[in-house]
Amino acid sequence: MTVRPARAHDLPGFLGLAAQVEQWFGPMVEEPGFHDAVREHIAADMALVTPSSGPDLLGGLLFGAEAPTYHVHWLVVSRRARGTGVGRALMEEAVRRWVRGPGEIEVVTFGADHLGAVVSGARVFYERLGFTPAEPAAPGPEGGSRQVYRRAVA
Repeated sequence: MTVRPARAHDLPGFLGLAAQVEQWFGPMVEEPGFHDAVREHIAADMALVTPSSGPDLLGGLLFGAEAPTYHVHWLVVSRRARGTGVGRALMEEAVRRWVRGPGEIEVVTFGADHLGAVVSGARVFYERLGFTPAEPAAPGPEGGSRQVYRRAVA
């Protein structure tokens, strides 16, 4: 599986991934702010993608590498590629490229009562990567609960 830095021409792929999860994250595809965020992460070399054999992306990740607390800003795996290791590969590459301990990696994901927590498998995904649930976070744009997950980095 290939994971590579995102490039400007990957913006449509990010939008395709975003379209698959707007029911959980709120509008992104038509939001200029989301487009800007993706472009900024790409320009800063803080975005990764897993390409497919076609025009779509299998996964995408936007990362923040400000030690000692690193942030997964956005990670989405396409419906057809969930459970195939794409998310793990994106996270492993992000850690390899940008994380230097000691510190911690944080991500805000669905709260335990959010439908997306089960359907997407996000909480289980992060737990399998060594993250642990922490404090509640502000609700998502659709009003659903969110929770911070953390993983220590030695």
